[in-house]
Amino acid sequence: MKFRIYTLLLSVIIIQSSCSSVIRPRKIQKLIERSEVLSGHFTGFALYDPADKKMIAEQFSDKYFTPASNTKLFTFYTGLKLLKDSIPALKYIEKGDSLIFWGTADPTFLHPDFKQTVLSKLAQSGKKLFWANGNYTGDFYGTGWSYDDYNEYYQPEISALPVYGNIIRSSVINGKITGSPAFTDSTFVLTTDSSKQTGRFRIKRQILNNIFTQPAIQPAASFTQEIPFKTSDNLLNKILKSNLPNYVGMITYTKPEITKTFYNTPKDSVIKHMLLPSDNFIAEHLLLNSAAENNWEMNTDTVIKFMVKNYLSDLPDKPQWVDGSGLSRQNLFSPRDMVHLCQKLYETAGSEERLFNLLPQGGKSGTLKSYFKSETAPFVFAKTGTLSNNVNLTGYLKTENGKTLIFSFMNNNYVRPTTEIRKEMERILTIIHHKY
Repeated sequence: MKFRIYTLLLSVIIIQSSCSSVIRPRKIQKLIERSEVLSGHFTGFALYDPADKKMIAEQFSDKYFTPASNTKLFTFYTGLKLLKDSIPALKYIEKGDSLIFWGTADPTFLHPDFKQTVLSKLAQSGKKLFWANGNYTGDFYGTGWSYDDYNEYYQPEISALPVYGNIIRSSVINGKITGSPAFTDSTFVLTTDSSKQTGRFRIKRQILNNIFTQPAIQPAASFTQEIPFKTSDNLLNKILKSNLPNYVGMITYTKPEITKTFYNTPKDSVIKHMLLPSDNFIAEHLLLNSAAENNWEMNTDTVIKFMVKNYLSDLPDKPQWVDGSGLSRQNLFSPRDMVHLCQKLYETAGSEERLFNLLPQGGKSGTLKSYFKSETAPFVFAKTGTLSNNVNLTGYLKTENGKTLIFSFMNNNYVRPTTEIRKEMERILTIIHHKY
């Protein structure tokens, strides 16, 4: 009898011990509600189990938040739905000894990170080349973008036929500043401000033209800076002439309904290049590239309206979506919308391996390389999103017992250092990884 009682007590202890190592949904809720770090601002959270098709925990999941670069997940989904395996580089027609082409907003054209197969196709066509402009109907900045950031690497202009990523990559060679594309007296003019002889070395462009100014101090040998240039038809005409020996010039020519297409870079490599470093330039142009692929008006709003109507009409909360990158604070999404979108991405990608390979991976790649470090395999695959006083994280969490969960963690209007918010999200999600 004593042995039976002992065995029963031991079983109860083992069960209680096992249960104590498992975190329940209410406990997850309390982790967020009682967090001192998260208490001073607006925090939205949604944790979803796609296998059981149920929400595990949520806080303000139906409220709208400024998503910042979480917006790129919507652009990612657009690319998966509207683009083929490779992205369209140019639309063109052949007329006699001439080849007339239109831009498709291909972000890889003359971009140093991508192979330039289309350039050689044009050069080897044996035709006189003409660029027909005017097929992009938007502005050089997205809705709600800040003009204060015109000189920052993360805000290049939008154009129908972007080149070099629409930025100059400056560095120091033999003690002097050099640029790619190069600074010249006629195109990208680099001047020196002799009155600035102290302080930080930084190049600044004049807001309305391509005159760049450097201070009169010696730059460090390791200095680098990426500076957006001012796009224009005349500038692009010069660049095309310098890269294509058979290029004649730009013309006004309405694009016919039926054209041929040069395809260039594999879609997945472009999407990965957008997601891992959170590249705003690629994000904006991928939306326009999707419009060009489908022969629509090349306009951001056109693509967004199509996606919302045809592929996102079942979102719990109608999104306010205005650009491809998330630079605009006019974008507004709810955490449960983000979770719903991630479920669509999971289903559309075709395989978990493909999906997770395209996203930043905790402790391993992209914007998550310094967070969620693990001695084994990565367990967070997600997109970051940061603007001043706003930081978000949305994606997929692998638990130790092999479950794949979808989460969205959105923080708006805080005044703490952003690093503190990031570390708190890391702490909470790591607990869920270990114990759920």
